[in-house]
Amino acid sequence: MTAPPPDVVVEPDAAHLSRAVAEALIARVAAAQIVHGTASVVLTGGGMGIAVLERVGALADDPPRHRVDWTAVDFWWGDERYVPADDDQRNDKAAREALLDMIRAPAERVHPMPASDAGFAEPEDAAAWYAEQLSAAAPPGQDLPRFDVLLLGVGPEGHVASIFPDSPAARDERTVLAVRDCPKPPPTRISLGFPAINSAQEVWLLVAGEAKAPAVAQALSGADPVQLPAAGVHGTRATRWLLDAAAAAELPDRTG
Repeated sequence: MTAPPPDVVVEPDAAHLSRAVAEALIARVAAAQIVHGTASVVLTGGGMGIAVLERVGALADDPPRHRVDWTAVDFWWGDERYVPADDDQRNDKAAREALLDMIRAPAERVHPMPASDAGFAEPEDAAAWYAEQLSAAAPPGQDLPRFDVLLLGVGPEGHVASIFPDSPAARDERTVLAVRDCPKPPPTRISLGFPAINSAQEVWLLVAGEAKAPAVAQALSGADPVQLPAAGVHGTRATRWLLDAAAAAELPDRTG
């Protein structure tokens, strides 16, 4: 099935963007729960990803928040730094501090990728374990659970999750993979692969800052996903590029 064309939404700045995404995420989770009884969200790290979670927490007193049963939301991760569990570089740790502890997300609903001190001999073993967790949560005969929304940041060179340009991960067809020798620290990570990312019903790419404007423009112009991984991700129902004006500056017909 051909993925629908992407939607592009531009907010004036990063602060407006984080609030808009937070409000949209709350609404999307509530809608998923109306249909399925539960919701499933794949989280991302980075400045914008964590800013969105902080904004969700800040909306605690707003009416939309009360439509969500946070005990019935599964939280997964798109990628993780393979460092000890208490390392501040962990996306899991940042997400817990920004939101998950505040909403008292049940432990059985939070599915972090393994840390380097979790007892696995190699990161490849940790990646295989996470793939097994995904499979165990999937409907019979499938390898992946339903992802209602999958959040992604985009790097200045166009990486998403821990899939970097012209890397083995950009050519890997596994659902979860270990990534070594990343061009930015820490060098060892675990990441969802393209097949898992592109299984999500909706993929939201959160991008702020003029340094990322060239990658945004190239991705939306149909760049080679191996050379610019952000060009290779999409949702089965929707792909949303959620940008601030600076990140959208090089898109055609946009004044910023």
